[in-house]
Amino acid sequence: MKIRRIYAYFLYSTSSCAIFCNLVDVSFASSLDRAAKKYPTQLAGKHVPLIPKISQRHSRPTSARSQGEESVIVTGTHQSNKKARDSATPITVFSAQQLQQTGQLNLADALARIDPSITVNALGNDTGALTSSIRMRGLAPNEVLVLVDGKRRNTTANMVGGSSPVDLNMIPMNAVDHMEVLRGGAAAMYGSDAIAGVINIITKKSSHGLHTYAQTGANAYNGDGWQYQVGADGGMKLGQDGHIHLSGLIYHSDHFVVSQKAARDHRWTPTSNWPSDSNKIESTPEETRESLAIDWAKPITEHMQAYGLITYAHRYAESYQNFRTPSTLPAIYPYGFSPLETNNENFFQANTGLKGDNFLGFDWDLSTLYGQDQDDIGVKNTYNSNYAAVYGSSPTIMNAERYRMSQWTSNFDMRRNFNIGHVVPMTLAMGAEHRLEMYHVGAGNPASYLYGGASGYAGITPALAGNWQRNVWAGYIDGDFHPLKKWELDFSGRFEHYTDAGDTETGKITTRYNITKRIALRADINNGFRAPTLAEEHYSSLSVSPTGASGVLAANSESAKSIGANHLKPERSTSESAGIVLEPVDNFHITADVYQINIRDRITSSMSVAGDTAIEAISGAGVDLPTGASVDPRNIKAYYYANAASTRTQGLDIQSDYRLRMEQWGILDLSMLLNLNRTTVHHLNTNTAGNAIASASTIAGLTAVPRSKIVLNAHWSVDKWDINIRETRYGSTKTMLTYEDLAPSSVRYSTTEFKQFVNTPVWTTDLEVGYRFNRQFHLAIGANNIFNMRPRHVDPVTNYLGPKIYDSSSALSMTGAYYYARLDASF
Repeated sequence: MKIRRIYAYFLYSTSSCAIFCNLVDVSFASSLDRAAKKYPTQLAGKHVPLIPKISQRHSRPTSARSQGEESVIVTGTHQSNKKARDSATPITVFSAQQLQQTGQLNLADALARIDPSITVNALGNDTGALTSSIRMRGLAPNEVLVLVDGKRRNTTANMVGGSSPVDLNMIPMNAVDHMEVLRGGAAAMYGSDAIAGVINIITKKSSHGLHTYAQTGANAYNGDGWQYQVGADGGMKLGQDGHIHLSGLIYHSDHFVVSQKAARDHRWTPTSNWPSDSNKIESTPEETRESLAIDWAKPITEHMQAYGLITYAHRYAESYQNFRTPSTLPAIYPYGFSPLETNNENFFQANTGLKGDNFLGFDWDLSTLYGQDQDDIGVKNTYNSNYAAVYGSSPTIMNAERYRMSQWTSNFDMRRNFNIGHVVPMTLAMGAEHRLEMYHVGAGNPASYLYGGASGYAGITPALAGNWQRNVWAGYIDGDFHPLKKWELDFSGRFEHYTDAGDTETGKITTRYNITKRIALRADINNGFRAPTLAEEHYSSLSVSPTGASGVLAANSESAKSIGANHLKPERSTSESAGIVLEPVDNFHITADVYQINIRDRITSSMSVAGDTAIEAISGAGVDLPTGASVDPRNIKAYYYANAASTRTQGLDIQSDYRLRMEQWGILDLSMLLNLNRTTVHHLNTNTAGNAIASASTIAGLTAVPRSKIVLNAHWSVDKWDINIRETRYGSTKTMLTYEDLAPSSVRYSTTEFKQFVNTPVWTTDLEVGYRFNRQFHLAIGANNIFNMRPRHVDPVTNYLGPKIYDSSSALSMTGAYYYARLDASF
């Protein structure tokens, strides 16, 4: 939608709804004394630079360092010194302390624990289990933009459920000072991907101190899934007026395997010569991760500063595949075997830049960053018997493929505060961006893909390997006006050119009006744009099960076109939101925002084809399929990523918090956060044959998020003690599952007939108790999901081979109760 069309639509909405206006109580730099007299709450007669004065450069960054502390934000606005509660768009700030008190050792899991609009799929399959992804407001992981210190974060090279998102877990958790979560479309400000919202991770920048911590825990009822994490971070001066802050951690997690009494393999009988608990596919991966962050800044002159951030992470993870019985390869594995899919991943990103003030009256920021994620996917405990028949033997450890995603992004941003006609304060911001994206797919070892491929996961053939790239050019302008003392009105516009996806114009209008000191209204309308990622266009893989195979065909390949694929198009969105901000009494805050997000041409998995059609398509891609008596042609399937449907997401966010000071009894912080969310499909696209691209199962995948999520939290601190208790309610989810081996033959492995499954609502309870021995040492003992709540079991007729008792769309973890202890030491 053109910007002028958005503006017209906005005027129509305001005239019909009369709610798109709001209040702002903001520190604003005015260059004229006359405006300062009219707006006494603003910083009159001053220019607010992007960098602080020398005397202020070593002060601790303003952030939500404790419960209830109001925070200055840098996300969703170009103004300085703006508080989160003064924002014209819904923004929540989560401190490092709040993240740590979740007891979670991964950043994505911690955020999902305290933000109801964020969900993390509890289960993953194949390579999808080896990479973390988040969803905001029920939309896809690709529709959430992640920034680190305001700079775009590189995405993963691995595909997760049809997306190639940012993996938050590759960011050192102890490098995070706080996180700013903006809910709502922000493509006009930040570009592609910002359809559902933006997560901006602000790193620690102190020039002194040392903080170390260690945490360990395990799943209480199974006794497995043991985890530990050890981390340290600290700062030092860089010369007399700069800083350098280093953060590093080591993380490890063992496999968690569900109880085999409930997950027994269908193939097992009392006379089997293998244990009934041999199939461990329903489990979490074993993972070891090391990560590092280095943040620095150094003034060059009084008005110019150099800065940078380097992050690096290495991950090695292993995920169980379905058990192969002893009859499969008795000469090699007489007791049967479970292939292990592995990921040896290296991620790094380096940001550097210069920023200053007083360039033609503008603050300015010139930066460049390069990021790269490389995933070497392999298979262990495997074999290729057909390959061995030809060459005499087969390796048991193989490299299956390599995926590499690289991004080189350069930005120039300017901002200036001034008055229009000596009356209307304004912040003008503008900038330009160039991004080079590169994607590489590398072939595996010959034994991994020839003659049916390795058991568990077949490798990529040289015919499917390659290198692809594109350039993205963008420019934006943003004007934030204050026509009245209590009224803020913001217009944003952005133009982007993709060398493969064409041009797009996006716009956003935001407004906020302060009715009284305690009541404000806010609203926005915007359109968005998300180009298909290079991975969505060119990713391919083949998973091999004991009775079949499932192949993902590259969307732009000839083999995908042979089963109906169209050329991938960009997703385009239009969204609106309106809300109210209340402070009924001091220290009690409430916000409520309703929203609607329409997305055209959403990219997701296409309907699968099976049998001879799938065999022909996969073979046409140069891939050899597995053969043997156990392979059922009906269970050989192929699909691709496609612009399958148009959706409408409607929802409500409510957040409230109250700080109660109880004198000698300490401080009690109470909060309630709620997200209600519903996504419906209102249009299905067709393939080249004129048939619907999406199946009932695909459509359900677009909407398979909790209809509601509530987080109730109470944090009490008194003397040396602190207690945090959290109640979380996960709403129901609905999916359509494939009929599997116990189902009647007429529907078994069908690509058109599915069985509906509903995960019913569940409440969980988390508790953490901490004690501070002195200024240096703090000990916390906690338990998440104390009462060991788990998702519902699926019907056995939809449970392939028997051990996969949970639906992969569940937001509630299958691991149940988790107990942990953490020791912090600060110096």
